[in-house]
Amino acid sequence: MYTRQNQKNLTSSQRAKFVRAILKLKSKGIYDDFVRMHGRYYVSDGDTGLRVGHMAPTFFPWHRRLLLEFERQLQAVEPSVTLPYWDWTRDNSKTSSIWASDFLGGDGRASDGQVMTGPFAYSGGKWPISVGVTEEKYLTRQFGRPDRPIGLPTKAELDKAMQDPVYDTAPWNSTSSTRGFRNRLEGWTVGEAQGGLLHNRVHQWIGGHMTGATSPNDPVFWLHHAFIDLIWQRWQRMHPKSGYLPARTLAASDPEHGRVISFGEPMPPWNTKPSEVMDVQKIYRYEEY
Repeated sequence: MYTRQNQKNLTSSQRAKFVRAILKLKSKGIYDDFVRMHGRYYVSDGDTGLRVGHMAPTFFPWHRRLLLEFERQLQAVEPSVTLPYWDWTRDNSKTSSIWASDFLGGDGRASDGQVMTGPFAYSGGKWPISVGVTEEKYLTRQFGRPDRPIGLPTKAELDKAMQDPVYDTAPWNSTSSTRGFRNRLEGWTVGEAQGGLLHNRVHQWIGGHMTGATSPNDPVFWLHHAFIDLIWQRWQRMHPKSGYLPARTLAASDPEHGRVISFGEPMPPWNTKPSEVMDVQKIYRYEEY
């Protein structure tokens, strides 16, 4: 078992190893395979076919499996590396340590959003963007969404979402808003005034490449989702009798039949069932301070 640390507690050596491992995966083409995978399985309510990565109950287990696979690739390069997490309820400044020039670099410039600092700046020559729907070959960010300013989610907003004891509810998509922890946390239809848009608001606050289906183009994706994974783990501890829903395959008469994965059905592309990633304490733990 290994430990995933809060990014603010990483030593300079740990930061360097993490960055070096990511850059190595990028140079080998492995990193962009993960970007493509995330884009491929980003299926919205209005699209046809299976919905697995987002707007579905599998949001948590699918990303947990994705993080594990990415972490294994990092460890194949640097065995001591684990995925750090970013607690955006606490480290919520544009100058927080996560944005340091020796780690993830900072905000994009005002003119075009291009990130100019850190190891993932285009000028460094090691981070060309080749997967996505935009023309830019450079990483972009726009902290705080200047055209429609927003802030990062607060601890109080997160705590409110954590109180919901129900995992998810029909229709198991982005409109599941009256009950259900999954969509309260993922944040599609619950407005900012009600403390919603938690996961999604972080993507929007960072801006640039983090706002699209190929959001892993920005390495902060992994630290954001490591924290999402930790939040899910905390929710599981808070509500030990509240299991994954739907527990069984939806009936053929259900409009979401064939679009939503139940507890015992496999998630592509790994054929891993949600039931197989509910308990990961034998694989990793989180440093929670």
